[in-house]
Amino acid sequence: MKHYINYMFLFFCLQFTSCAQQKKQKDTPLQTEDNVLKIGADRTDLYLTKLKHKNIAIVANQTSTISTFQRAEVSKNTKGLKETTQHLVDYLHNYNSINVKKVFAPEHGFRGKADAGEVIVDGIDTKTNLPIISLYGKNKKPSSEQLKNIDFVVFDIQDVGVRFYTYISTLHYVMEACAESNIPVIVLDRPNPNAHYIDGPVLEIEHKSFVGMHPVPVVYGMTIGEYGKMINGEKWLKNGIQCNLIVIPLENYAYDKKYSLPTKPSPNLPNDTSINLYPSLCFFEGTNVSVGRGTNKQFQIYGSPYLQNLNFKFTPQPNEGAKYPKHKEKLCFGENLEQTDFLSSLQFEWLLKAFKQTTQKEKFFNSFFTKLAGTEKLQKQIENGYSKQQIKDSWEKELTEFRKIRDKYLLYK
Repeated sequence: MKHYINYMFLFFCLQFTSCAQQKKQKDTPLQTEDNVLKIGADRTDLYLTKLKHKNIAIVANQTSTISTFQRAEVSKNTKGLKETTQHLVDYLHNYNSINVKKVFAPEHGFRGKADAGEVIVDGIDTKTNLPIISLYGKNKKPSSEQLKNIDFVVFDIQDVGVRFYTYISTLHYVMEACAESNIPVIVLDRPNPNAHYIDGPVLEIEHKSFVGMHPVPVVYGMTIGEYGKMINGEKWLKNGIQCNLIVIPLENYAYDKKYSLPTKPSPNLPNDTSINLYPSLCFFEGTNVSVGRGTNKQFQIYGSPYLQNLNFKFTPQPNEGAKYPKHKEKLCFGENLEQTDFLSSLQFEWLLKAFKQTTQKEKFFNSFFTKLAGTEKLQKQIENGYSKQQIKDSWEKELTEFRKIRDKYLLYK
């Protein structure tokens, strides 16, 4: 009887293990050409022929990668696809009959290591010997001289779908310069990790700046290719000029699916959590509260020396992407938001809590806050004690109007 019980126990263990393995295989299918999300850069059949025997410039940074899939044996009895990745600039520079002439670099530089707001200088790429021209600082828009003898400009930068993230401003100026010089722009589309919702105040045009150039909400729910189509279609370029824009679309993409970025889009957005929290926490950049620059938890924590009723503590120190962090070497009190549930709306409770508890209310906001908000109303609402719901209700009419505009330019309905 004892042996029988042992035998049955072993039998059920083996059955459970087998079922678990089958479930794991079912939940994590091998990548096939049918279910792989293809970014624009990977869909080479749609744009390489356009670039043959042409002089091109590339707007790129560290996120500008291209993947190729080769059939390979994944396990002993299973074949799948093996992925190899390289930088788009390297790929096109080595491609026969395509003449890459220069690289334009956005905020944070070509390799993405510079601080937010740091002036990027021109230089030479050590790998390809291509000239790198900065589009951040005084030269935000390519000049006609910089575009001389260029036949196509290829734009491939990973965006995060937030109005004050400056890559869409760089896209605006690239499109404007190319429209004035009659040069087509090819945007290699990429997923938006915050495409699953639309929220925030719509920018008022009198508060236009490089961290907000267009009358759109903070979170606008579009890929960068779609956004380029909207810039063109709404005639937001100088004098209403329009660019010859070609968008290489994504394949197997949906707005409501989570997308994990393979490369951090900038030094202070190190992971998926920070990218998801970024739209809500970036408002603190216009206050005396730190968002964790100078730590390894950027945009996952917040705090200041003036919030001593909060328990979480950190001390900002200079690091990559934050040479001079806010409250450098000062003890800050705040909250750790690393375990926050995935957000599908802007969250203002942290901003409201910080304003309520700060010991420096008169110095809480700075002039940058209005640029980030795109309106003076938000600061006034907070100072006057509006609730989160009252604040959100105040911009619902504008969001409804924006959704109608947005709908005209969507590629992945």
